[in-house]
Amino acid sequence: MTTAHEGSLRVARGRREGVLLMLGSSLTIMGSVMIAPVLPRIGAEFGPTTAHAEVLVPLAVTGPALAIALFAPLAGWLADRLGRKNLLVLGTLLYALLGALPLLLDDLRAIVAVRMLFGCAEAAVMTCCAALIADYWHGEERLRYVNRQVVTIGLVGALFFVAGGALGEHSWRWPFALYLLPLLLLPLMARWLWEPDRQVAQVAGEEGARVSLAGVLIGYALVLGGMILTFVVPIQTPGLLVAMGVTSSTLIGLSAGLGLLSTLFGSLGWPLLRRRLGVPGCNAALLCLMGLGLWLLMRAQSYNAVLVAVFIHGLGAGLLVPNVMAPVMNALTARTRGRGLGGFTACLYLGQFISPIVVLAVAAQAGGIPQAIFCLALAGFGMALLCALIAVQRRQGIAPAASSLNHQE
Repeated sequence: MTTAHEGSLRVARGRREGVLLMLGSSLTIMGSVMIAPVLPRIGAEFGPTTAHAEVLVPLAVTGPALAIALFAPLAGWLADRLGRKNLLVLGTLLYALLGALPLLLDDLRAIVAVRMLFGCAEAAVMTCCAALIADYWHGEERLRYVNRQVVTIGLVGALFFVAGGALGEHSWRWPFALYLLPLLLLPLMARWLWEPDRQVAQVAGEEGARVSLAGVLIGYALVLGGMILTFVVPIQTPGLLVAMGVTSSTLIGLSAGLGLLSTLFGSLGWPLLRRRLGVPGCNAALLCLMGLGLWLLMRAQSYNAVLVAVFIHGLGAGLLVPNVMAPVMNALTARTRGRGLGGFTACLYLGQFISPIVVLAVAAQAGGIPQAIFCLALAGFGMALLCALIAVQRRQGIAPAASSLNHQE
């Protein structure tokens, strides 16, 4: 009875730690979705009085992504040196204070500067949450928490997109007040989370293990390329719809909402697809879905055709992060997870930031945005083919091994 009671206590502790890390991870999506709906109001207030406002206003949303990409490797190094829990608590505190600070600011340049510092806090939160997930759980349980992390981010993102838009109806400042909510997590993080140490690595059988550099670099390349393809749709679709004659903000917003919903469906379906196809096969499937979505978007001639393209693309995008993050976690050791996942976070957000830059660069050579989207669709299909070949090769390698084992028995 005592053993069963201790087991139930461990499960309860694991669940509360998991809930905290899921909520902590969701702070990263709150960073952009809450203020995106009020960008026009910010532009209307500061545009007439601020030089280069047309550049500074979008930076209020995209600036944190650049800051995350630049600061995440340092955040990972600090997590390994100072401890994941300590840096997570500090990062969450700074996230709340810096996130809410624009409530009190009346200068657009100051707002953008604070948002960049806010991105540094986001980098620390995301890196530490991912590292602690890898520290606390192993094997299939770790994969379940990686998937729960992505699903929670999607759900919270949808919730706060609506909340930010509703508060923004009254004033562009009010959505920034929502950034104070993470202060409620701080006492729970301080009490319930624990700092991994060398004993954890020994128990998990990781002592003496070496980093799989090839696995880490492949994961970095996949998430960087995948995020470039992912952000083509949310950034370029509104312009394509306007060119098509669809100018209703409600219809454009519905297309964005459908994309977010289909991303959530993709994340929910990832465990089943991974078990059926394996990681390389799942990579091939998600890249193929994103490539197909981009190809259909380029060819779309009606609003409904755009919705179909956005939905298919979103399914692939929802599979990307969990399927790439899990192998990177497994390729790292307990002592290098902070740095390794900091690099992963940097590549993820760098892909987001440079996606529109890549589209414009390709468009300049290809002759327009639709042609650029077509080229990126071909790139997605090419990457999918490469991953499919790797998946087939691995399956062929497993089959002879299994056959030999059966023969020996």
